[in-house]
Amino acid sequence: MGLALLAGLPAVATALVLLWSGGYAAKLQWTLTVVILTFWLGIAALLREYVVRPLQMLSNLLGALREGDYSIRARGAGTDEALELALHEANTLAGTLREQRLGAVEATALLDEVMAEIDVAVFAFDDENRLQFVNRAGERLLAAPAGGLIGATAAETGLDFLLEGPSHRLVDAAFGIGPGRWEVHRSSFRQEGFRHSLLVISDLSRTLREEERQAWKRLVGVLRHEINNSLAPIKSLAASLTDLLARRPPPVDREADLSTGLDIIGERAEALSRFMASYTRLTQLPEPELQPVEVTELVRRAVELETRREVGIESGPAITISADSDQLSQLLINLLRNAVDAVGETGGRVWVTWQTTDAYLNLRVVDEGLGVSGTANLFVPFYTTKPDGSGIGLALSRQIAEAHGGTLVLQNRTGAPGCEAILRLPLT
Repeated sequence: MGLALLAGLPAVATALVLLWSGGYAAKLQWTLTVVILTFWLGIAALLREYVVRPLQMLSNLLGALREGDYSIRARGAGTDEALELALHEANTLAGTLREQRLGAVEATALLDEVMAEIDVAVFAFDDENRLQFVNRAGERLLAAPAGGLIGATAAETGLDFLLEGPSHRLVDAAFGIGPGRWEVHRSSFRQEGFRHSLLVISDLSRTLREEERQAWKRLVGVLRHEINNSLAPIKSLAASLTDLLARRPPPVDREADLSTGLDIIGERAEALSRFMASYTRLTQLPEPELQPVEVTELVRRAVELETRREVGIESGPAITISADSDQLSQLLINLLRNAVDAVGETGGRVWVTWQTTDAYLNLRVVDEGLGVSGTANLFVPFYTTKPDGSGIGLALSRQIAEAHGGTLVLQNRTGAPGCEAILRLPLT
């Protein structure tokens, strides 16, 4: 208001000098003096109301926003004048910040709920390795409440050894909950300029036990099926032969029946022996002995061993990989045998080709057969769609591929009949 009065002072002073030096009547002089001063003060007050008050409201609004109070709004906001526009933008900013704060609060509440419910222990340590956050799973892992853990050092919680070494690893350790096998992920983040550590620990023991139980269940089912297939006819034939030996007088063709029955028993026993040998082979695959292997020569030798049908070779780049030549040869022989069986008498082609991409060798065995159904079960041990198949060829082939750090996929071709086996191996 002082500036407004000062701005009108020259005009008021000039008017008063002219008024009092003009020889006017005293009554007129005093009346005009009061009018001039009243008008001067009124204009100053009006300027204060239209300029200073909005600026004060804007200042108060910005102060409230700085304090985190987004409920205050300024009156007189509009878009016609500069001050009204400034108040309008301040109100809009307050509304936006309020919505963002509500969203952040809701997101934080959701995150807290998720962190509390997930079955993975999460710990956050500050730059001095003092615990700043732990979820419920972390409390269960250390068998201690959060109130007694927050602020404790990593050494006091027993987690200090996990803050060193590889950021992702498997460890066998005992915590408050007991011993077990754990998967540990460690990362870092910054808060208020200081480095913090985030530790995520998941229990693998329960998952491994469940996977082990399922594996044993599948294995027992396969063994029961195969053994029963052999023991059932053996038991029946043994009973029949015992009855045949007990007959008096013996039948004329007893010797022939005994010979036939014993041959069948021997055949079933041999089949059971072959099954057990196949299982042993699948479970005792030796570690690959790596040596330089030329892909072209490897493919050529495997193709030459398939004599039932001509197999084409679409030569790829001349490269050498580090692998076990014998194991990869067995893998290719299995894939070629399956491809030739799939083609059968349809007259379709079988060929092998390979390329290199992203430091990997991609070798494909392609056939123009009828394709396969139930691709999800193709690599299940002892699962086969062939009347005389053993069900271990593809399982053994994938095991060989994975032992070399690669993968093996069998899938139906897209837009063409038949299927393709894709072997992916690292070049180094």
